[in-house]
Amino acid sequence: MTGEKIDALLALRSDGRLLVGRDRIKLLEAVAEHGSITKAAKAAGFSYKTAWDAVDAINNLLPSPAFITKAGGRSGGGAHVTEEGRQLIETFHRLEARMSRISSLIAQEGFAGHDDFALWSLGIKISTRNMFQTEVVTVRRWPVDVEVTLKVTAESVIHAIVTNEAADELGLAPGRKALALIKSSFVRLSLPGAEAKAERNSFKGVVRRRIDAERNSEVLIDIGSGKTMTSVIARQTAEDLEIRPGMPAVASFNATDVILAVD
Repeated sequence: MTGEKIDALLALRSDGRLLVGRDRIKLLEAVAEHGSITKAAKAAGFSYKTAWDAVDAINNLLPSPAFITKAGGRSGGGAHVTEEGRQLIETFHRLEARMSRISSLIAQEGFAGHDDFALWSLGIKISTRNMFQTEVVTVRRWPVDVEVTLKVTAESVIHAIVTNEAADELGLAPGRKALALIKSSFVRLSLPGAEAKAERNSFKGVVRRRIDAERNSEVLIDIGSGKTMTSVIARQTAEDLEIRPGMPAVASFNATDVILAVD
């Protein structure tokens, strides 16, 4: 291996799709330059839908939106990169430069003595569309389970239930940062005022997009503060609810369906 070039890639993936990597950073930079999702997608080599998926995924991952967008219109909607997004660009390039220096060193000297590199080079693959960066607010312990309240934004929280053992292993305590993950198939949709029962995890929002397949429909809900939630429901259910872009909807899920991850 000595003398060969190693290209170190920094990437975060979900459902096999890139959340943050070179291409996504390129999209951020293109939005900053062009002020348009349509123009940025073309410049970065994305389809319009793929660009929007990337925007939603990145915004969900960050404490505050990296993009501020406005859909619609012949131009495909305006967009600009926030200060959070600019910091993400700067941080990504700084970390990638550090990885590049490490990989160059390994190319010259081999892996001996550089065990930390394995941590940098591993890509994170998570089988869920809904991933939110949160902060633990409260931890209530019971004999078997632990109820955890996590702040997503200043206006919304997620409630999770984990075992005492899991809470100890994750070091869950107020102020602890954690990723909250919910599979899209666990997210139920209902109309405002028509919920079957009160849900602790209930997010009112507006339907942004509906994509139909033969049996299922994927519905994207804008839940405010730059966050989105994806639900995969039976197509018949989507048709019965007359789900369409622009209409209000409620996304809900069980506290036991929330998976927590920490660094």
